[in-house]
Amino acid sequence: MDFQLTDDQRALRRGVRELLARRFGRDALRAAVDREGTVDRKLWRELGAAGFFSLRLPEAEGGAGLGLPEAVLVFEEAGRALLNGPLVATHLAACGGLPGATDGTRMITCVTQLRSLVPHFADADAAVVIHGGSMRVRYPKELPSARAVRSLDPLTPLHRIQGGAPKAPPRPDAVLLTAAEQLGSAARTTEAAVQYAKEREQFGQPIGGFQAVKHLCAQMLVRTEVARAAVYAAAVTEDFTEIAGAKLLADEAAVQGARDCLQVYGGMGFTWEADVHLHLKRAWLRAQMWLTAAEAEEIQAEALASAL
Repeated sequence: MDFQLTDDQRALRRGVRELLARRFGRDALRAAVDREGTVDRKLWRELGAAGFFSLRLPEAEGGAGLGLPEAVLVFEEAGRALLNGPLVATHLAACGGLPGATDGTRMITCVTQLRSLVPHFADADAAVVIHGGSMRVRYPKELPSARAVRSLDPLTPLHRIQGGAPKAPPRPDAVLLTAAEQLGSAARTTEAAVQYAKEREQFGQPIGGFQAVKHLCAQMLVRTEVARAAVYAAAVTEDFTEIAGAKLLADEAAVQGARDCLQVYGGMGFTWEADVHLHLKRAWLRAQMWLTAAEAEEIQAEALASAL
């Protein structure tokens, strides 16, 4: 089986990266932090117009008619850029034909992705309750009362639903797209660590020349590429056991990669001005979304046991 990207897939990835670099560069990222994660509605509509949410809709329904592998590439770029907003939930709602989700004129969050916590609740026009393959739309006034809680990630405001969210089995494509975001974040922190190691000097030479720093960067790269192989393969097979394994690996690559990047940066990495801490906080939060490490491990263990 050939897992190499096609020319069209490379062009799609390049186009999304250029769009986000132009519209969600570092200045826009920091502006989003200053707004406490409030989403730029104009940018959201631009994403809709670019086909970000309608990517997997059939062409007859106004979509691009592409598949999960292409969606993974798009969400990987969103993870690199730390793009904020309920991206996965709105994408799923668009796939389900919810009016306004496709073109980005409505922002959709999800009640069941983070237990009793709902991301971007105050921004959202509607919420979806996902139970396996089914999806039910709920509007904010139809939901139980919610109160704002302090979020680990300054780009992801959270509300706690009174009484908790209904327990639901994870939706495979939501799990995989979140893993793709983690993969993009892991790749970006790896690049940042390598670049800083080339520029920062100690004892008359770049710190990248020191063995300990070389090992950190090498380990970051290995974790990222292993996660990439798993995420891309799961996008092709769409097997839930493989998707769970991909999420597990991508979570590790994103979280540990950001921690290692902090180590390479040294004291500079712990300052508010550096973006490394934003990647780490988002990676921690995403690791709890849709499918946790413990749940993924259980799925893997069950698959191994059934194969014996």
